[in-house]
Amino acid sequence: MTTRRDALSCLSVAAASLACPGLARGAGAAPLRSLDDPLRLAADVALVDSGFAGQLQRAFAYDTGVAVQLLRSPVTALLAALERGEHDIALANAPSLELALEKKGLAHDRRPVATTDCVLVGPLALLKPLAAGADAVLAITRLARAQATFISAGDGSGTHLTEQALWRAAQLAPAAPWYRDAAPGSSVPAQARAAQACALVEHGVWAAEAATKGYGVLVAGDPRLTLPVHVMRSFHAKHPGARLFVNWVAGKAGERIVASVRGYRAPAR
Repeated sequence: MTTRRDALSCLSVAAASLACPGLARGAGAAPLRSLDDPLRLAADVALVDSGFAGQLQRAFAYDTGVAVQLLRSPVTALLAALERGEHDIALANAPSLELALEKKGLAHDRRPVATTDCVLVGPLALLKPLAAGADAVLAITRLARAQATFISAGDGSGTHLTEQALWRAAQLAPAAPWYRDAAPGSSVPAQARAAQACALVEHGVWAAEAATKGYGVLVAGDPRLTLPVHVMRSFHAKHPGARLFVNWVAGKAGERIVASVRGYRAPAR
């Protein structure tokens, strides 16, 4: 079995495989492996539920032979764990929290990976009376006045943080009974559809959900709904594949994955 020390000797071959992906999988070549010591990649719940993080995990492992353990967590919790050195790498969508960690010197190599956004979804019968266009703050203000049922992720994820910022911008404090947190066990979109409620959903997650008649996007395109996605590595964790992953995901290989997943686009360079 391969250890972190053994993996160090493989990095030159793995790095070369980024330029020539066939190298690590060439005829007669043994695949590079680190199954006993995988790179710990933590990603916000939406980045996992949309399938985006999983595609990156599989493509990186294929190109380099380095095993990756994908860990699903709300971004607030995963950044706290990254600070403690419990994860090697993070895919995060909470820029202000990421910058705070970077300024303390506890997150290194922070690089843009993708850009996505959130959409406000709900019963399509609300579209006409809502009449908010692309203004998400106006939309939630009118929903609050009508006390329309709203289901929040309520979990400290990037989507939840974006929703909280909207309520602050609207100068509103939503409350029960019309406003409630999602229950564990099923997705926010699934719960919102079942209750014919409104919800804020990350675009990639929404794109991965099956369409339902009479239920869809009420507001999209508000710049306040934009969610940039960054990769960064922990200061404390020293897995030899960490820097390799950052360079891979922030380069051409990562861009190919971004282009293949609905709801995501390449960041401005």
